[in-house]
Amino acid sequence: MISALESTSLRPYLLRALYEWCTDHGFTPYIAVVVDETVQVPREYVKNGEIVLNISYDATSSLKIGNDFIEFKARFAGTARDIIVPIGRVVAIYARENGQGMAFPPLDAQASEAGEVIVPGMAQATPEPRPGMHLVGEAAESQPGGSAAAIEPPPDEPPRPPSGGRPALKRVK
Repeated sequence: MISALESTSLRPYLLRALYEWCTDHGFTPYIAVVVDETVQVPREYVKNGEIVLNISYDATSSLKIGNDFIEFKARFAGTARDIIVPIGRVVAIYARENGQGMAFPPLDAQASEAGEVIVPGMAQATPEPRPGMHLVGEAAESQPGGSAAAIEPPPDEPPRPPSGGRPALKRVK
């Protein structure tokens, strides 16, 4: 029997499924990537060790979401660039229009044993899911009431603002 560490990661399959969901519904799929030396992206667009990439059909050429890498060509300030992102460096995929998508747990010691790269200092933090996103795997299990096997759907009703205050929007770039 194959252990969880020996099996192929679930992440590339979820990325492909959410990419397909976004494109089927006319949404623009974005991925958030933790950048290290294994990620080939224009470094001038990296902020705080992370980059967000538009991987829509219109923004990319030759997009391939494989089991090990996401590869494509894209234009940055009019210059064509080859982009290569190891699957383990992707920490979220979501639709630009509504923020729905999925956040993935950061890499940890188990991922290292499975052959994925770890960035020191970043492996310990749990990503904060954007509205409509769900954590998967161990990060979901560490959340209150979380479980990798049973991920709760978002509530049908949006959260209410604190009494006496007006609702406020926070713009995230």
